[in-house]
This record gives sequence, C-alpha cells and structure tokens, in this order.
Amino acid sequence: DLHQHYVQACQNLGQPENPSIAHVLQEADTNDKISWTEGMTLKIAGKNHLVPVQKVTDDDLQVLTSVLCNTLLVTGLDLRYNALTDAGAKHIATILQENYTLKHLNLMLNDIGTSGAELIARALHSNKTLVYLRMTGNKIGNKGGMFFASMLQINSTLEKLDLGDCDVGTQCLIATAIALNHNKSVKAINLNRPLLYSQEEETTVHLALMLKNKSPLVELHLCKHEMKNFGVERLCEALYENSSLRYLDLGCNKITRDGAKFLGELLKRNQTLAILDLQANRIEDDGAIYLSEALASTNRTLQALSVVSNNITGKGLVALSGAMKINMALSYIYIWGNKFDEATCTAFSELIHSGRLSSDCTDVEPYEVDGHFHLAELSHGLQKHYYWTPSMGGDNKGANASLAIVAVSQY
Repeated sequence: DLHQHYVQACQNLGQPENPSIAHVLQEADTNDKISWTEGMTLKIAGKNHLVPVQKVTDDDLQVLTSVLCNTLLVTGLDLRYNALTDAGAKHIATILQENYTLKHLNLMLNDIGTSGAELIARALHSNKTLVYLRMTGNKIGNKGGMFFASMLQINSTLEKLDLGDCDVGTQCLIATAIALNHNKSVKAINLNRPLLYSQEEETTVHLALMLKNKSPLVELHLCKHEMKNFGVERLCEALYENSSLRYLDLGCNKITRDGAKFLGELLKRNQTLAILDLQANRIEDDGAIYLSEALASTNRTLQALSVVSNNITGKGLVALSGAMKINMALSYIYIWGNKFDEATCTAFSELIHSGRLSSDCTDVEPYEVDGHFHLAELSHGLQKHYYWTPSMGGDNKGANASLAIVAVSQY
C-alpha cells in the first residue's frame, strides 16, 4: 500500500502529488516478484530516456520520507538527477536514522552542498544498514568531504562510497586515506576529479600508504588526480604488498611510459589486480610494450585493461595483441583513440575472428574494404554505464565499474 500511504501523506502535509513518485509507487504495489527477504529498489530518477518525468524536489522528498520511514520493504532508493538541495538532505538524514532496511542510496547529480553533506554524514554515524552510497556530482566541496572522512572513522557498515566529481580537495583526500587505514568495511571508493592546487602529489602518497597498510579495499578510482610517474611509482610500491585490491582506475592522469614501466613491474609481482584502467594518459608505444611483456611473461590475474587514448601506434598495439595470444586470462581490452595502422587492424581482426577476443569485451569491431581490414568503434568500456544505466537493466559483466553497475559486488 505504498501509493495509498503516499496519497495520504500528501494530504496530511498539504503537498501536491508528484506524478513520477506516484507512478513508481503504484508499480511497486502491483509487482508480484518482490520478496520480503530481498526487498525492492524504488527508482525515482529525474531523467528517463523513454518517458518524460517530473524531478523530485525537497518538498516531494519530505512526503516520501514519511512513507519510507514506515515500510520494511524498501531496501534501495535511486534519486539521481533530481532537484534535491541541502533542505532535501535533511529528509535523507531522517530516512537514514529512522529506516532500518535501506541498503542502497543513489543521490548522484543533485544540488546537495556542504551543509547537506554534513547532515547525511552525521546520520551515517549511527546508521547500521546502508552499504552503498553515491554522492557523485554533488558539489559538497572539501569541507563536505571532510564530514564523510570523519564518518568513515565511526561507521562500520558502509561498503561502497562514491565521492567522484564532488569538488573535494587535498585535505579531504588525506583525511579519507587516514580514515581508511582503520576502516575495515569499505571495499570500494571513488575519489575522481578532486580540486588539487599542488604538484607535490601528497594525496597520492597518503593513498599509497593506506594501500600498504593491509587495506581491505577492493576497488579504487583515482581519475583526474594530476597524477604523474612519481605518484604511480608510490602506488606500485604499495601494491607489491597489497593482496586485496582488484580494480585500479588511473584514467585521465599524466602517466607516461615511465609510469607504465612501474605498472609493468607491478603486474609481474602482484597476483591480485584484475582490472586496470589507464584511459586518457600518454604511455605511448614503450609503455604498451612494458605492459605487454608483463602480461605475456608472468601475469595471469589481470582480466581487463583499458589503454584508450594513450597515443599508442601500431607497434605498441600489436604487442598487446600478441600478449593476448599468450595470456588467456586477459579477456577485456579497450584500445580506441590510439593510432591504428594496418598491422593493428589485422592483429585485432584475427583476435576477434578466431574467437580469442569477444566483441562484447572490446571497443573495436573489424570490417573489410577492398581486402584491407579496418576497425570501427563500439560503445563499450570499463565504465560504460557509470552515468546512465538502461531502464531494462545494466550490463553486469565483471569488468564494468561496479560502483555504477551493481549495488554491492560479491567480492
């Protein structure tokens, strides 16, 4: 009777019904597949490619809160792309304090700021059920990020936290790294695109120290950290001793062939890392060859590699294709945005036509013109559905970004 409760709550609070919320609750009421053991996720996103929707406002959320605080059936709440502000964050905090079944909460790309971040983070001090939180794209700033860093010192339930594109700063990153030294519950964290004003890479050094201290972290996203070869070397040194990290995202940094050399040495010694994202760096041919040598010689644990847009020519790309012929563990490889020559097109055409490389596991597709092979782009990648998941369900392949695809990965 979720819809009935919602209508009653609207009348009690003198608020008009939001048709998008009403529609989702009506569908939930008539869904026969919902079980009491697993619960359900209410998907009330403010953007839908198929039908027009009305964004959820702070006042709409106040009404919904009164419904959610009196139900045991809702375990997930998707409120991305809506118009929630710091006033709405107050209602989110109420849900986190009074609802004892909510496990997954997606607040991506709303308008929550620093004070809203404080309310949500403080509510998580006492919350014992939430395991997955996405704050992606809310401009909480460095101060707002500090409230989440403090929360990580107290909360022992949260497993996944996404603070990507939240304008956090150096102080927040260092505080988060220190908190993760002691927090043993967080398995995945996204710290993409902080606002950094230093070239010293001190944030990377602190994150490396955290990884070195037997961190249980499985997934780490460090896109757009202005990371250079020095920072990569610190991370690699830490990961020699780390046996838990499986997914390392270093996309959109300033890593060159020397950084790729450190990563190649890491792949020779580390037996845990399964996914490595190096898109939009500049490792060039030498860097691709360093990685290829490691993959062909000793590494048999890496399953997915992205070298999209790394200024690699045929020499480096052919070396990677050769490594795939030897290394059967590497199943996903993404290469678009580099400099393809005929040798590259032929090599990857052979991998795909022979069945060694599935078209679902790469971002290129071969085609033939006048006896010559060429490669066309496919819309595939490690983070294909990070910002948008199709309404018919996401792609649950293991190499995609788990922070986007599934609420809680089965590690």
